Amino acid sequence: MDTINVKRLGLAFGATLAILYLGCMIVISLASRDAAIFFFNSLMHGIDITSIYRPEMPLGEMAMGVVEIFILGWLTGATIASIYNYSKK
Repeated sequence: MDTINVKRLGLAFGATLAILYLGCMIVISLASRDAAIFFFNSLMHGIDITSIYRPEMPLGEMAMGVVEIFILGWLTGATIASIYNYSKK
């Protein structure tokens, strides 16, 4: 493989992070408070999320979060591809 397509890797990173974000939203909305806190505390290697846990999040904020995480993922993927392509020259 000579080069990585910057836009395609950006899309892959953005879509992956957006799917993970949606998964977090589903866990928060379906699990009990204690189960969600246990899950995310375990996932984050012991960081206690009790003080930041907020199950009642407005739909607009959720949608904006998905868009923002997609953009951050796209930028991350595009940056990685660009650095990789530049380093191959």
